[in-house]
Amino acid sequence: MQGLLSIIIPTFNAQTSIIDTLTPLQMLREQGHEVIVVDGGSEDDTCQLAAPLADNVVTSLRGRAQQMNLGAQVAKGKVLVFLTVDTFLPEYADWMILVCLYSDRKDWGRFDIRLEGKKPSLRMVESLANLRSRLTGIATGEQAIFVKRNVFEQMQGFPEIPVLEDISLSRQLRRKSRPVCLKNKVIVSERRWAEKGLMRTIMRMWRLRFAYALGVSPWTLEKRFNNFS
Repeated sequence: MQGLLSIIIPTFNAQTSIIDTLTPLQMLREQGHEVIVVDGGSEDDTCQLAAPLADNVVTSLRGRAQQMNLGAQVAKGKVLVFLTVDTFLPEYADWMILVCLYSDRKDWGRFDIRLEGKKPSLRMVESLANLRSRLTGIATGEQAIFVKRNVFEQMQGFPEIPVLEDISLSRQLRRKSRPVCLKNKVIVSERRWAEKGLMRTIMRMWRLRFAYALGVSPWTLEKRFNNFS
């Protein structure tokens, strides 16, 4: 199998969840893949807690796009996997990624998602998100976007915009090829959805994406995002 994975995780003040995020990745490290944590200036113990559980912990200006681009620059693998805190890869994720990218000769892809929790509303949300992504060829950060390193470099990385950098990169990659949409699911913590209410979070994200599609500046959208309460 060609190439190893570089799993890149942007963090900021993630001390309550970073150990839970990194612990399941230790098996992948044992198999030769690397884990890179890129911290955006945390004011807590994120970096100290991450250090024993990652191959590299680097600091960056805060901003997911900048952080993930820096992680890609220091990565050694031929395949980059961008993982958000509180997202957990399925078993044999490395094998699935490498098979579809090299044996099937694809450029990039993402996983379906499953949200933690048993509420029926969560099943509806994840099903609609997976269907939307499959139909549009657009992936979000929670879906663990993976891409061949040389293709990522051709795209010049994530656009360094304050929000929706995952959507923007997906659009660029889609012009090159459609993504591999793996039905195997990453598990996403319900925490980020539950903090401000499931439906409010969904409506906020759809408003942001719709406004972005209409050409509203990402910097204007950031203000709307930050003002959400």
